[in-house]
Amino acid sequence: AMAMTMNGEVTLPATRVVECAALTEPEELKACIPGCEQLNKDDETHFSAVVKVKLGPVKASFKGKVELVDLDPPNGYRIQGEGEGGIAGFAKGGAKVALSDAEGGQTLLRYDVEAQVGGKLMQLGSRLIDSVSKKLADEFFANFAKAVSEG
Repeated sequence: AMAMTMNGEVTLPATRVVECAALTEPEELKACIPGCEQLNKDDETHFSAVVKVKLGPVKASFKGKVELVDLDPPNGYRIQGEGEGGIAGFAKGGAKVALSDAEGGQTLLRYDVEAQVGGKLMQLGSRLIDSVSKKLADEFFANFAKAVSEG
């Protein structure tokens, strides 16, 4: 398997309390995740999802499980997940999300992602996988910031 890490930050136009709540609402999340076709909340901390991803020439549909761990509202939590993409391979990993107060009643969200991909996806090379992943992460948090400000 091939390991990758990503991190970034985004300022969200909402307080941390609203923030934490929104991050566990399936409808909110589904709308923010690029390519997400299904997202079900199995219980308070477990979700299952189907996400379609296009990585260069490869289109893959991942069935995945996501768990929220180390919940520490309103400071953050960790997300752990793994997905099976059939012939395309698999992905698994985690993200640490930290929330802190920013100016004007806003929230700074920092994320650190560590993931492993295996199978056919690895043949695409780390540069492509890194750039697509970064793009998807940026897209997710941009969507999320928008959803939170509208909500």
